[in-house]
Amino acid sequence: MMDTLTQLERSERMRRVRSKDTKPELIVRCLVHRLGFRYRLHAGDLLGKPDLVFRSRKLVIFFHGCFWHRHSRGCRLTRTPKLKLDYWEPKLAENRRRDLINQRRLADQGWHFLIIWECQIAAENKLERLILDFLS
Repeated sequence: MMDTLTQLERSERMRRVRSKDTKPELIVRCLVHRLGFRYRLHAGDLLGKPDLVFRSRKLVIFFHGCFWHRHSRGCRLTRTPKLKLDYWEPKLAENRRRDLINQRRLADQGWHFLIIWECQIAAENKLERLILDFLS
């Protein structure tokens, strides 16, 4: 099966994939703020650059896209690309491996973390409860 986009079109599309300030991330940030919690963004001095950092509590929240960070196989957003598997499989496996290493090291440094998956955004009541339980 061939790619339906030219190399230039594919490059442009991939360039538009954002790592910060994505729509789902902004939804989570607004929810956390509305719940009365204040945070710092994308702390470069912490492993994995957590999306939300609560330094005084030693808590961090990561927002993970299901595709890029390989959520469980049951997740509808965790799909495997049909093309260029020799490129995608190692790349996605490395993302997952790096996440696990960063989480382990943060825990070793006394930090607690919560991972919010992209597919959890739709259930706002459950998401709110999850965040409150973690931050309280």
